[in-house]
Amino acid sequence: MADKIRVLIPEEEVNKRISEVAAQISKDYEGRDIHLICILKGGVFFTCELAKRITVPVSLDFMSVSSYGAGTVSSGVVRIIKDLDEPLDGKDVLIVEDIIDSGRTLAYLIEVLKQRNPKRIQLCTLLDKPERRVKKEVEVAYTCFTIPDEFVVGYGLDYDQKYRNLPYIGVVEQ
Repeated sequence: MADKIRVLIPEEEVNKRISEVAAQISKDYEGRDIHLICILKGGVFFTCELAKRITVPVSLDFMSVSSYGAGTVSSGVVRIIKDLDEPLDGKDVLIVEDIIDSGRTLAYLIEVLKQRNPKRIQLCTLLDKPERRVKKEVEVAYTCFTIPDEFVVGYGLDYDQKYRNLPYIGVVEQ
């Protein structure tokens, strides 16, 4: 049986907001290079679209961190599946994530990355679910959309590895 997907944020709105956030990042980092860390797999769609629109010099690396299994609820156990290829010494780092909900994964990740001596670490997310935040110390510098506590897919977000390729943000309705 196929899942029913309700459009939460249409493609045009997603693209418009990514452009706005990229413009703000470009302004804030004017005169500096920015090192984007894309959190795989979900963050890849957003990171690529964001990077294309940032006007300051960008370098890019990837990490895969998981706190989910095949379900829809975070397990709370964070694992680094793929680590960075490049050192972070002295770099302005922007972690790019598809969605932030509990904040557990990012709180853990930020502590790990701080030990690698970056100049600064900030967070950028496509979607934020602040009402689910357990780790209140996770500060998001750039947010495209704040959304309600619903399970969303599309634009890199998946449900059991499906629906990542949807060009909009949708809600799985069962």
